[in-house]
Amino acid sequence: MTSLAIGPDDRARCAWVGDDAEYRRYHDEEWGTALHGDRALFEKMALEGFQAGLSWITILRKRPRFREVFAGFDVAAVAEFDESDVERLMADAGIIRNRAKIEATIGNARIVRAMADGELDELMWSFAPVSGTRPATLSDVPPVTPESTAMSTELRRRGFRFVGPTTMYALMQSTGMVDDHVIGCWRG
Repeated sequence: MTSLAIGPDDRARCAWVGDDAEYRRYHDEEWGTALHGDRALFEKMALEGFQAGLSWITILRKRPRFREVFAGFDVAAVAEFDESDVERLMADAGIIRNRAKIEATIGNARIVRAMADGELDELMWSFAPVSGTRPATLSDVPPVTPESTAMSTELRRRGFRFVGPTTMYALMQSTGMVDDHVIGCWRG
């Protein structure tokens, strides 16, 4: 597999984008861009958790509905969800209907609500590597790193769920904690 794909605009992009317009938009506008804020990082953590075992494009296409039914990922609002909300979400075909992931998102919101303002942001970004070299090829992109493993371990210690090392590395990539745009990608 080649590491770069040339889009209809003649720009070279990371090859995982393929020819999907939504992936192209996500790659160009979001992936690898520094993301801060407790609400934004809580949303990313939740969506990365829902993505586990699935394709990210599935989550991207369902993200508007996720935002709608999870109160815009407002931590305080999601932390108040109860069993009736779990049942409501389980019945919503517009999202991933996985009870464990829904309950984990609610539980994770309760943990974030108990944290000081900005603490989730500070905690997560504390695991970002100081610097790194961009990968030359897609095969140079690791599925986990010591930093994502350490982040996962600390989040689990605090009670968070669906925050495994691979999921946390995907979060680190998507939030700009690491730059995995391959060499030659226009975003690099």
